[in-house]
Amino acid sequence: MLTHSLEPFPAEISQSESQLVYYRDSAVLLSPYHVLEQVTYIKMPSNRIESFTRVDPTTRAGSEVKYGTYSNQMPNSYLPVLVHYENNRPFAVVEELVRKVEISHWGNIQITEQYKLKHGGARHKGVFSRLEYQSRPSISGASSFKNLLARLPPRVHSVYYRDEIGNISSSHLRTDSHKSDLEIEPRYPLFGGWHCTFTIGYGLPLQDFVFESVDGRRYINLTFGCPLLDTVVDDLTVKVVLPEGSKNPEHVVPFVTEKHLETSYSYLDVVGRTTVVLKKKNVVGEHNVPFQVYYEFNPIFMLAEPLMLISAVLLFFVAFIAYLHMDLSIRKSS
Repeated sequence: MLTHSLEPFPAEISQSESQLVYYRDSAVLLSPYHVLEQVTYIKMPSNRIESFTRVDPTTRAGSEVKYGTYSNQMPNSYLPVLVHYENNRPFAVVEELVRKVEISHWGNIQITEQYKLKHGGARHKGVFSRLEYQSRPSISGASSFKNLLARLPPRVHSVYYRDEIGNISSSHLRTDSHKSDLEIEPRYPLFGGWHCTFTIGYGLPLQDFVFESVDGRRYINLTFGCPLLDTVVDDLTVKVVLPEGSKNPEHVVPFVTEKHLETSYSYLDVVGRTTVVLKKKNVVGEHNVPFQVYYEFNPIFMLAEPLMLISAVLLFFVAFIAYLHMDLSIRKSS
């Protein structure tokens, strides 16, 4: 999987222009071994190919360019090629994503995802015309995108989608027994170089994702990566907020990540909650694999918040009764 490998050319386009990009590669596989025979196919998303490097033998058929067959290639052989073609697919780049997973042993997992999204294609030049965009949708703004699809776990509830202004109503949720698809639409279509920020939040049933291991520890099993399809994440942070009183957290991720611990505070917390912070750069769809966070938890800590609430109510009634029996009136001395 290659990320940020397409270069828009020209670097700026108007609203009515299509997006052209450069793709650079090698006509032969860069290999440390002697290759007896090899063929390379480069398939474009459209038939509009402005130009491509010819390294004999080279043939083109529609949207596909064939390099080879090449025989007896020496180790570390490299034949640079450049293809200039039309690509109006969404260049959705998540510059920063912070996923916060809060575990409550009272039966719920709350997930909050904060996105900083941009269109990574050719920058938009000129003035944006909403009238032209709506009247000629197939021509005007062909390289822009106005909706994204988030693949969420099944049995989600309390789903919301909002930005700094407030709730965004242009979203649709479809659920079944295997997945939940959330289609979101920003407040405005995104052209090259444009940015937007938004937040997606939802709840999950505890029993579907938190289990007990054979050694008595609890662990949460979730999916790493970004729920948005067809995107690349430059900087991903996953924060797993464990219940108050949890000890000795241990994460299991099938690839290298940066990891550190911090303390988070929520309502009625006394000592704070241990938070496992995992960071990774350059995240793609292939990173959407299960990962686990193990921790030790004593169920007695589940009584901490109810006892605090009961104590607060009792103190309130004691203070109220004491107030009723106090005489604070001022009298003249006899």
